Amino acid sequence: MLSFEICNAARLRRDAAYDGVFFTAVKTTLIYCRPVCRVKQPLTRNCSYYPTASAAERAGYRPCLRCRPESAPFCPAWNGTRSTVERALKLIARGALDRGSVADLADRLGVSTRHLARLFDQYVGASPLQTANTVRLQRAKRLLDTTADSMTEVAFRAGFKSLRRFNAAFRDLYGRSPSEIRRRAPRPAPRQRRPVTQVEARV
Repeated sequence: MLSFEICNAARLRRDAAYDGVFFTAVKTTLIYCRPVCRVKQPLTRNCSYYPTASAAERAGYRPCLRCRPESAPFCPAWNGTRSTVERALKLIARGALDRGSVADLADRLGVSTRHLARLFDQYVGASPLQTANTVRLQRAKRLLDTTADSMTEVAFRAGFKSLRRFNAAFRDLYGRSPSEIRRRAPRPAPRQRRPVTQVEARV
């Protein structure tokens, strides 16, 4: 994790080079953002910095609905500085913890569950299960923003085992239902039809 001073300076500059490298959490709003977020800058004394979205959520912060931290690029902390963490994150992204347990994941990696938990705490700032939940929520948020799929389809495509768990996870993190999140998402402008010319009308 970068120092507080480096993160704070990058946030104040809205430096795109740090997008995905850290996340800013604001103590007064309990919301976390990307460093490029265009909202009014919070006071420095109210800011904390986290290496991953999972770490910010583990600390009790909710994602900003304006800068959409789930769309931030993967950073070195997410990729892992050790091959075991990198492999684990790739397997989680492919749904390993949607279908199996942490013990199953550890077995595939050739380590104990305790050692895997230590590595995640050190390099990701959250447990494997917390990381998997963040990945599922990020998948679901992207599907809500970019598709017209039903809530049931979004839930199962994102890796949730039931619609109830899907709704509860959104309530816990965003304080809103998935339907409310979708209503707030910007919609693409309708396509303008090109007027038909007189020549085309006669053909």
